Amino acid sequence: MKREQAEREIEKLRSELDRHNYLYYVLARPEISDYDFDRMLQRLIDLEQQFPDLVTPDSPSMRVGGEVTREFPVVRHSQPMLSLSNTYSFGEVDDFYRRVCRLLPEDYREQPEFVAELKFDGVAVSLVYRDGVFVQGATRGDGYQGDDITANLRTVSSLPLRLGGGARGERVSDDMWMGTEIEVRGEVFMKKGDFLQLNEGRPEEDRFANPRNATAGTLKLQDSKEVARRPMTFVAYYLREPSTRRLPHDLCLKRLEEMGFFTGGHYRVCRNLEEVEEFIVSWEVDRASLPYETDGIVLKLNDRALWEELGATSKSPRWAIAYKYPAEQAATVLRDVVFQVGRLGTVTPVALLDPVRLAGSTVSRSTLHNFDEIERLGVRVNDRVMIEKSGEIIPKVVRVLTDERGDDTRKIEVPEVCPSCGTPLERSEGEVNLYCPNETGCPAQVKARLLHFASRNAMDIKTLGQSLVDQLVERGIVRHPGDLYSLTSDDLVQLDRIGEKSASNLLGAIGESKKKPYERVLYALGIRHVGLATARELATAYPSLEEMSNASIGELSAVADIGPVIAESVYAYLHDERALEVIDALRKAGISFEAENGMPLVNANFRDMNVVFTGTLEKYTRDEAASLVAERGGKEVKSVSRTTDMVVAGSAAGSKLQKAEKLGVRIVSEKEFESLL
Repeated sequence: MKREQAEREIEKLRSELDRHNYLYYVLARPEISDYDFDRMLQRLIDLEQQFPDLVTPDSPSMRVGGEVTREFPVVRHSQPMLSLSNTYSFGEVDDFYRRVCRLLPEDYREQPEFVAELKFDGVAVSLVYRDGVFVQGATRGDGYQGDDITANLRTVSSLPLRLGGGARGERVSDDMWMGTEIEVRGEVFMKKGDFLQLNEGRPEEDRFANPRNATAGTLKLQDSKEVARRPMTFVAYYLREPSTRRLPHDLCLKRLEEMGFFTGGHYRVCRNLEEVEEFIVSWEVDRASLPYETDGIVLKLNDRALWEELGATSKSPRWAIAYKYPAEQAATVLRDVVFQVGRLGTVTPVALLDPVRLAGSTVSRSTLHNFDEIERLGVRVNDRVMIEKSGEIIPKVVRVLTDERGDDTRKIEVPEVCPSCGTPLERSEGEVNLYCPNETGCPAQVKARLLHFASRNAMDIKTLGQSLVDQLVERGIVRHPGDLYSLTSDDLVQLDRIGEKSASNLLGAIGESKKKPYERVLYALGIRHVGLATARELATAYPSLEEMSNASIGELSAVADIGPVIAESVYAYLHDERALEVIDALRKAGISFEAENGMPLVNANFRDMNVVFTGTLEKYTRDEAASLVAERGGKEVKSVSRTTDMVVAGSAAGSKLQKAEKLGVRIVSEKEFESLL
């Protein structure tokens, strides 16, 4: 293909991809399937690889993520990003309204306009566009400066990489924005469905409590490719553009929509206090039907020309306030408690409730977390309890209505044996959870591990669901994931509601899963504390399972973001006979336990060396120095011991240096370290 032809096709693909992104993420009106969108994106990526000089920073291909960021540079905000004062009652809203009116010039006091907007429960960020192209994104930080997370924000599909276009798909001319710098502020958040899907792909013990925590953690990841795998949304609520300096706030929101931003759309210009309260009341219930979490209403003076005149306190603007809804609660009766067993043997108490409406849905179950929480609450069977949803997807019991306690209540007994297999339960020292130690014989654990193995972020065996897993385990056909690859059509057609076509589809999906890369296989094994990101780190550090199996706990803990707890868990798993049986069965089935390409070494100057860094290095960050060692066959370790081969001491080195001197470990300066590279 000629360059001119490629350039025309690339421009057309970018326009179409931008249009479909806007339709899907902003208007929620998709016109094509995910499959067709992915094919279009892949075509763009292929063309850009053929003609790299045609790649631009606003191309939709930039959303897939790129290189690992060693650290986040600090960005100073052009204007402070102040947080809003919170209020929790209509009385306080009334006080704010009247206070602002008193501060306004006399001409505006009669009927000032306020804009009421939904308050999104996300992470505040600032975006900078130069010449119409997104060039920088930063967190709020302390309000005056934040972290530069541009690479991570590029992956957010509802965030325009170039201003304009929207549903029309127009790639707006550079001339329109040439010479201008525009700032847009808003919140990054996760929709409820995206949050649930993310948690499904994580170990039980590493799951996020709520969408906001998941968003905050994701935006601070140093690998933008991992960020791209976690769907997030950006909502815009502030525009700083020279031509809109005196434009009312509601028209600025419309301007943002014209630029291609999602604003939520649910805002209203209120001309008196009654309209403000009407907006607050109407959304207290209706917000439960939204696909994302909202925790209140933001009220802003509509006349932006007066914002500067009213000014701000040291923390908050005087022209805006946030009304926070109380946590959604409902009273009901706790009728019984059942005990669920997870894939790692964790026993979790779950309350069975009289059905009650809460946050737009009927709730009949609630987590009790663990037995320490049951004791703290003092809850009993047949107690009347208050349940709450406050950012969490799963409701929780927050208190017992003891003044309504009847004579028929009974204590919740802590189980002594596993509810699934009858094995005596154990509790490790210092832990609050009970565990079933019968890993291979406990049906609940076996089923949960199979479902994890087949999950989307693991081996992605789409047709292997709960009902099918229940039958395979209960009939003794499958004992562990390795057995899946020995299944035949005859095994499957004997199961309920499985015909030849369904059996063929399942066997095809199982066969297709053999192509999954090494890092996904590591995650699918279900090692305690090893989520998908951790599996990637391990796969990078140890390009084969054999190498990982030969590593000591100290060597494993030296891998970036691993640490001693995860290292001990990985080491224990790889030296467990039952785990080795599963791995052997998977290997015989054709599953790969090797990375396609290991990290090439620059040289072997640090081969098999454990290196500790202490103090402040002048030329390198700690991560950069550790990478230099890894590229030469060595590993960074966090603490000094007799197995440490070298300590690199920067300025203001502390206790690690003293321990190295005491143990006689070799100590080098940063300059000596550099010469050894």
